[in-house]
Amino acid sequence: MSNALNKVPAAVNEPVRAYEPGTSEHTNLIDTYKKMYNQEPIDVPMYIGGKEVRTNNKMPMNPPHEHGKILGHFNYGDASHVNDAIDAAMAAKKDWANLPWEHRAAIFLKAADLLAGPFRDKMNASTMLAQSKNVFQAEIDAACELIDFFKFNVQYITQIYSEQPDSLPGIWNRLDYRPLEGFVFAITPFNFTSICANLCAAPAMMGNTIVWKPAETQMYSAQVIMELFKAAGLPDGVINLVTVDGPVAGDVVFKHRDFGGLHFTGSTGVFRHLWKEIGNNIGKYKSYPRVVGETGGKDFIMVHKSSNPAQVATAITRGSFEFQGQKCSASSRAYVPNNIWDDVKSIIIEQVNSFKIGSPEDTSNFINAVIDEKSFDNIASYIDFVKKQDDAEIIIGGGYDKSVGYFIEPTVVVTTNPKFRTLCEEIFGPVMTIYVYDQDDFDTTLDLVDSTSDYALTGSIISNDRYAIDHAMKKLEYAAGNFYINDKPTGAVVGQQPFGGARGSGTNDKAGSPMNLLRWVSPRTTKETFIPASDYRYPFLG
Repeated sequence: MSNALNKVPAAVNEPVRAYEPGTSEHTNLIDTYKKMYNQEPIDVPMYIGGKEVRTNNKMPMNPPHEHGKILGHFNYGDASHVNDAIDAAMAAKKDWANLPWEHRAAIFLKAADLLAGPFRDKMNASTMLAQSKNVFQAEIDAACELIDFFKFNVQYITQIYSEQPDSLPGIWNRLDYRPLEGFVFAITPFNFTSICANLCAAPAMMGNTIVWKPAETQMYSAQVIMELFKAAGLPDGVINLVTVDGPVAGDVVFKHRDFGGLHFTGSTGVFRHLWKEIGNNIGKYKSYPRVVGETGGKDFIMVHKSSNPAQVATAITRGSFEFQGQKCSASSRAYVPNNIWDDVKSIIIEQVNSFKIGSPEDTSNFINAVIDEKSFDNIASYIDFVKKQDDAEIIIGGGYDKSVGYFIEPTVVVTTNPKFRTLCEEIFGPVMTIYVYDQDDFDTTLDLVDSTSDYALTGSIISNDRYAIDHAMKKLEYAAGNFYINDKPTGAVVGQQPFGGARGSGTNDKAGSPMNLLRWVSPRTTKETFIPASDYRYPFLG
């Protein structure tokens, strides 16, 4: 048996493919998209203990941009399936936890290489089809970010395991990084395929076993994720996928003695409810559960009077409207000084007018559909509200149509009310609200930015004045967990910008960094004394 301290391959961010029309990468991906679109409807099972589990309750999967099309069905379960998944996770736990870490790491390094190669087109196409991402948004998420999560997390594991205490003469102090006692429950969103896989994979890398409940609108790529894990050699029962109603799953999971941790990305309201449920059941658990959550955002762009109007406008249009504003990091409020507003406004209108809207199959479309009818109706209700107000106007967009797909025009609202509803509430769609302030009221406006929202996920300052940048960073110290200077507040890269926010935006445990992985271990300190004492008497006794 080898006792080497193995060095893992150095992690490097996966290059993003450009998918220019006419290239082989573009042709191959669109061919895969069309093949998956035209194939016979698929039947997505639950995965419990390595078994594919199907039920008589079939739920349809429809592309948001063509909701009359049925891509297939997924199988809907009940409480018995949640119990089975927990049993499978607990049964797999001992062998998985005892497997040398380098073998766990090798599985996810293999998954990264499989995704970079033979799984890339299928993962991207499933994300384009069922989550309505354009080709570039799918590539940076479902391929590149997920590959980066796998590779960088393996590297972070070696950093964590190498952190050891000092030892004085005659003793040897050591730290073991044990997986949590129990199973981890992962609840994942629709909007990032990479986040869905990482919320399962990160705890698993540290030796934990997982019960995974994906969003129902992400089930197509969820199946591809499970196929990827299987191809990489992940043992049965390590990650178990169930599709059940949320309260049904919660009633089982949060009352189970072996519940060890929650890894969550979703709405603030749901996360707070789950935390209360965990607190109400705290006496039932073997250990205090780890609770890690990344939730909502009302992300800002703060603009100084020294800024370049074209750069401001582009930060707003990209930061607000890529993937239809359905990113927790998407900018949805901006504060623009009046001295540059006219120029910024004209550029925003020109850029938004140039957007093409439609299916991801046509890669000239910058904007696709929002995820489902519930989301469409919610976003449309905000647009309708704005149209009836005297203290706000829509300067571009404001239209919507769900006859074929859930399409909403990118919409820019300008308000004279610094507490206007769409400046304060999370909409999670392609709606940006701008407050134009007097160029000399920079400091007062910073206070507005900090106090207007309960969230603190992402934000940016755009300025050519370094004193203004420094001042904004200090006043907005707790307003964002990811803060950007002269950029849009989206696009965090694993290994470069660890992601997460506080206040109403979550526990700020920074996915894509060692900080998140540390949440999934329970360290044990061991002190070994080489020559133990043989008499109780200390020298001070004389």
